[in-house]
Parts: sequence; C-alpha cells; structure tokens
Amino acid sequence: MKRILIYTALLFVAVVARAAEPTSLERWEAGNKAYIEGNYAKAVEEYSAIVEGGEYSMKLYYNLANAYFKLGETGKAILYYNKALRLSPSQEDVRHNLAIAEAQTKDRITVIPEFFLNRWLRIVRNSMSCMAWSILSLATLALCLAFGLLFLLASAIRWRKAGFYCAMCGVVLFIATTSFAISSRNDMLSHDEAIVMSSAISVKSSPDRSATDLFVLHEGTKVHILSEMDEWCEVVIADGKKGWTETKNIEEI
Repeated sequence: MKRILIYTALLFVAVVARAAEPTSLERWEAGNKAYIEGNYAKAVEEYSAIVEGGEYSMKLYYNLANAYFKLGETGKAILYYNKALRLSPSQEDVRHNLAIAEAQTKDRITVIPEFFLNRWLRIVRNSMSCMAWSILSLATLALCLAFGLLFLLASAIRWRKAGFYCAMCGVVLFIATTSFAISSRNDMLSHDEAIVMSSAISVKSSPDRSATDLFVLHEGTKVHILSEMDEWCEVVIADGKKGWTETKNIEEI
C-alpha cells in the first residue's frame, strides 16, 4: 500500500511538472517578444527549446538564425538559415540574410563553375517548396486524366485532337513537376551537408590527429560530407579540395 502511494505521488508530481512547462506556442511568443526587446540570448533559448522538442518550421529556423546572428554566432546563424532554405528554398529574405552572414566568414572559396543547364534546373526547382511541387504534380496529373477522357469520349475530331495533344503536354509537365518534387524532397531529407562550428579547424589527409594538415577552415563554411568513419568525416568544399575532420567540428544541416 505504501509503495502504491509513493508511485501515485511521483506520478502526480510528474503530471504537475509537465503541465507547468510552457507550450511550443508560449515559447514561440516568448522568443518573439525577447527578440523584439533585443534579448537575443533569451530568444535563442526559447526557439531552441521548440526545436529540441522535435518541432520545426521555416519561420522557426529563420528567427533562430536571426537571433544567433545578432549574438555574433555566425556558424549557428548560417546553419539555421540553411535549414530554413531546406524547407522553403524560394524565401528571398532567408537567402539575403544568409548572404550577409556568409560575407562575414573568413574563408573565400572559389566555387567550381556549374553547368548552365544544372544551374537553370536548380533555380527552377528552388522557386517553390517540395509541397508546392507535389501539389502542382497532382494537378497536372488530374489535367492529364481529364484531357485523356476528352480524347476517348469526344465525338468531334477536333476535340479528340485537342484532348490528345493537351494530354501529351500534361504528361511532360507531370514528369517535370514530379521530378522537381522528388529532387526537392531528397534535398530536404539529405544529411550530406554541414557547417563548420569551430572558429578554425585543420582538415587532415586521413582520419588521424597526427595526419598531415591539408588546409584550414573557419566557422560558418559549408562542407559536403563524403563519408564517415568513427568520429571522423571526409568532407569536400566548393573548390573541390577534400580531407578529413573530426565530426565534432561540424554540424549537419
């Protein structure tokens, strides 16, 4: 009987403590209020608590990035600007603030020129979110079916021709929009990019602290993760240089 009473009391305390915790909405409002008042450390605390609770959104990442930027934590700011763009790549405000933050990093890396067609396709894909491309894909599929029915059921030749050609155009659009949706989703879910969090790190020739230093990277630089081994990651930067760094030095986007 005594044990049951103890368990009941502990359960009651846990329920009360849980009820006393601020909700995500309350933390969001508190974070916004703190940011407006210039208390950026408090804003980071509130926004981070929401993220740690498993919730996320473009606006949450964007506000958190802005708060980190105000605190001078460039690496964290760039990390969360990139996270925001993963969810909504068409947000020009996020891209603008990211460019400002990246301008404050020490590394000036020459980017390998991208084939113009790949660049054009990437720009088109980033013009809308994954959800928007998915909705557009379903809409084009519906149009394909509608024009297909017109082709099959219309009695007039001109309407059958119109249905056929419109259905073919719809198929092309369906394939394109579906491809963009899949590509956007894969990019959003990938974990092959990261941001340097340490003020300066030496990139090694092999996953060993005694290995040769190849080059140095500074806080805020984006790297592409090629492989992982124990506590090490093989990374490559925009100019094609690659090497190994300890996982603790970077944080995945």
